[in-house]
Order: sequence, then C-alpha cells, then structure tokens
Amino acid sequence: MNKRFVSLFCAALLCAASSSVFASRTIVDQIGRTVTVPDQVNRVVVLQHQTLDLLMQLDAKDKIVGVLSSWKKHLGADVVRLDPQLPLLPMPGDLTQVNIESLLKIHPQVVFVTNYAPPAMIQQITDAGIPVVAISLRKDAKNQANKMNASMTNEEQVYNEGLKQGIRLIGNIVNKDHQAEDLIKTAFADRAKVAEHLKAIPDDKRIRVYMANPNLTTYGSGKYTGLMMQHAGAENVAAKTIKGYQQVSIENVMKWNPEVIFVQSRYPHVVDEINHDPRWQAIDAVKEHHVYLMPEYAKAWGYPTPEAMALGEMWMAKKLYPTQFKDIDMSKMANGYYLHFYHTRFDKAPRAVTQ
Repeated sequence: MNKRFVSLFCAALLCAASSSVFASRTIVDQIGRTVTVPDQVNRVVVLQHQTLDLLMQLDAKDKIVGVLSSWKKHLGADVVRLDPQLPLLPMPGDLTQVNIESLLKIHPQVVFVTNYAPPAMIQQITDAGIPVVAISLRKDAKNQANKMNASMTNEEQVYNEGLKQGIRLIGNIVNKDHQAEDLIKTAFADRAKVAEHLKAIPDDKRIRVYMANPNLTTYGSGKYTGLMMQHAGAENVAAKTIKGYQQVSIENVMKWNPEVIFVQSRYPHVVDEINHDPRWQAIDAVKEHHVYLMPEYAKAWGYPTPEAMALGEMWMAKKLYPTQFKDIDMSKMANGYYLHFYHTRFDKAPRAVTQ
C-alpha cells in the first residue's frame, strides 16, 4: 500500500478519534450546515481572519493550533503583540484553499472557515473526519449565506444579528460562552453611545466619506463598512453606485468628491499615494487635508467585528464631529477595551492611538 496514503489515512483516523473521545453536540453554522463537534474543544485551526481576531478576544488563543497563511495581510503585522505565537503556528490553508496533508498533521478538533469557502474545500476537510464550521458574521437569507457580496433587504438586521450569532457560535464551540456575551454587550453598548452623541446631526448635514483601499477598491452597499460610516454619522459616497467590495475608477471618486477619506491601518501606503498622486488633488478631502489613516482597532472591514462597533465607529464619529465628542477620550476607551478583551493595553502598539 502507498506509504503516503497510509500516512494520510492514519492521520485522518487520529483526527476522527480526537473528535470522538469526548461527548459531542450538534450545532448549525452560519451557512446553515449541521455540524457535530466535541463537547470540549481545545484544538482549532482558523482559516478566516475575522474568527482568528474573535478567538483572541474570547480568551481562546491557547486553543489555536493552525492559522490561515494570509493572517498578517488581513490583520496587520502589529497583531503579533496580541498573540506572539502566531508566526510560529502551522498555516495549512487560507480563505479559499486547504492543504489537507498539512492540516491532518495538526490533528484539529474543529476547523473554522469563511462562509464563501469553496464547497469542495469544506467537503475535503469533512471527508478527513474533521468538523468544519463556516462563519459569516451575517444572518443571511438562505440563498445568500455562502456569498462574499450578499444581497440584503435589511443590512442593519443582517449584520447586527449575524454578529451576535457568530460570536455566540464561536464562543460556544470553544467553551467561552460567558466571554461571548460580554463581548456582545460591550460592542452594542458603545455603539449606543455614538448614536446618543449624534442625535443633533440631521441626515442632510452628514459628512460625505470615501473609504480608500489599495488599487482603488472600496466598499459600497451590502458591506459592514457602509453601516460603520452610517453609525458614525457619515454618508458613504460609494453606496449608491456599487455593491459589496469592488474596484472603482479615479473618475468615480472625483465625481463623488468626498469631504473626508479614511484609510484602514493595514494600508498606510494608500495615504501616501493619495496625497502625492496628481489625480487626487482636485478632490475636496485631499485639498483640505482630510485624509486620515484609521487606528488599528477601527477594523473597517467588510465584515463586522465587536471592536469596530465598540471603538471604530466612535473614533470615526469623533474624527468627523469633534465638537459633539469632546467628552470622549479614545486613548482611554481603546486601552480599556484592549485590557478587558486582549489582556494588554492598546498603547503598547508600535503605532499610537489617533485622536
């Protein structure tokens, strides 16, 4: 018999055995799949950066035995200070692919994947005897659950309920239910504070904002980033033109003529490109020097995170409407949040908090 086949077969048996030593339970993941997982989960592989970030906040990083290969690209290099073991962990796959041989060597009890992971990838891991849990942080209609750019009739409900559902699901699987509820409570309480401060800003006075990503990509309707802007009192200039995460043209941006441009912390080079590229100089945000690099904690991603709700929306709102947020100390908020959920101060970061 082929030695490689024997090795893979034995590793699959070990994975299956490790999942059945303890009593099991059945859960439903965020694309509607029924999955049986062990009652006690201590070894997980994470092939989605949002779930990796959430596991750190749920005080479950000791359970992570493998990560997606693009974790540094998606979370930023500074994330290592929150989990120094990250660079040492095996990387048996990424968002849309898996190396089954490498995965089997780690003997995970559960593999977390993104909602748009290819069905063949999910089936490959399942066939190896390892439970696969898909996370979207959205509560979608059934026919939209496995799409990257989903159609939504009520974005607010899809993301609010989906984030709660996703955090509870991850927390339950890794036996961190209490931490999950704490995370949810904090995120939505801080969002409510933003709304309270913005009550006096009418809709027709909202500041027009563009979210600049590399290669002229941005977020339109149907992405959490649009909701983030909305909750911060901004108008996303791209929302009426594009859906989801797409590339646009410089002509689009010039036509929209945003008053403020935000850039995620993981893309600092984009700020330099905007400020030095002659094509951008006619745009109001550039002329008025209102191009801002967001702090790491803002996490203005296409998918929601509790940190973005608790800190990112507040930071964005304070940047847009400083008079209404004079009582808010972002350094104090960020350090408090990080101490509570990451067990370290935010200001230990190489990049300082932006007020």
